[in-house]
Amino acid sequence: MDSRRAVETFELAPGWRIPRLIRGGWQLAGGHGAVERERALADMTAFVAAGIDVFDCADIYTGVEQMIGDFRATPAGRALRVHTKFVPDLDALARVDAAYVRRTVTRSLQRLNAERLDLVQFHWWDYAVPGLVEVAQHLTALQREGLIAHLGGTNFDSLHSAQMIDAGVPLATMQVQYSLLDRRPANGLAALCARSGMKLLCYGTLAGGFFGERWLGAAEPEPTTLTNRSLIKYKLVIDDFGGWAAFQTLLVLLARIGGRHGVPLSAVATRWVLEQPQVAAAIVGARYADHLPALLSVSGLRLDADDLAAIDALLAQHPGPAGDTYTLERDREGRHGRIMKYNLNQA
Repeated sequence: MDSRRAVETFELAPGWRIPRLIRGGWQLAGGHGAVERERALADMTAFVAAGIDVFDCADIYTGVEQMIGDFRATPAGRALRVHTKFVPDLDALARVDAAYVRRTVTRSLQRLNAERLDLVQFHWWDYAVPGLVEVAQHLTALQREGLIAHLGGTNFDSLHSAQMIDAGVPLATMQVQYSLLDRRPANGLAALCARSGMKLLCYGTLAGGFFGERWLGAAEPEPTTLTNRSLIKYKLVIDDFGGWAAFQTLLVLLARIGGRHGVPLSAVATRWVLEQPQVAAAIVGARYADHLPALLSVSGLRLDADDLAAIDALLAQHPGPAGDTYTLERDREGRHGRIMKYNLNQA
């Protein structure tokens, strides 16, 4: 399989066409080990040259907006487009007003070396705190003003996404966790997308790196050996999927399918997500460009009927996490919620 094949694109709106593979920035925030800043900046050039010219980041990813902004100031970075987020701290939700929203958006503009933000994805930690629709409307006002090109959300369930859409907030996208292990977006959010025109941008496609050959046949890791936030987070999802033995069965199947097509199992996992209804793109995190060839192999891969039937048969035995999108993570006393960090703007 030729990994140099052009990256597929998707038109989210007139004049706004994105690659179906987006580079995620969470792994550059320091919670995944030390980051070699100059190496990370240099490797950004390789992604853009390969056609992955949209990066995803957030105001709460410590230092990442600034790093990307520094890259955009270079000749190689001029073509880069950036999807960022607006994530007010949990402790600040009750105080978020129009001035707060403007300050945060202005800060992102400065960090990203931009005159207009390409996409701002809004998150609200606690539905019990009133104001999320009003805050989304404040972002809409900044969009009309020209500071924001497109608006999206991140980690909203179908009910609260619909509330914003019904209030006139033009949500073009919703960024959600979606993978072979976690199919919750199919439980309601995808249907809302079909009705509204909103599309899904999907993270967690590779489960923080668990979808990789290094884990095929490996013993179940002890919690103390999980060395970064992604591995800690996605091991919980593996447990919800059915445990380590079920996950190994899935890896064996993906490796067999990948072997038939000449691609790594990670490409099969990513392609499956891209084939789901209403999915525009997959966001794949990377500190450096080491895994870029494997990522590019996704564009040349097509799963056939036999591949999909085998995957569907296995998934039918393992429904994975239940409920709507991000519901488990919103329980701050639950397994998923306890590991979250809710006030990163204060960090």
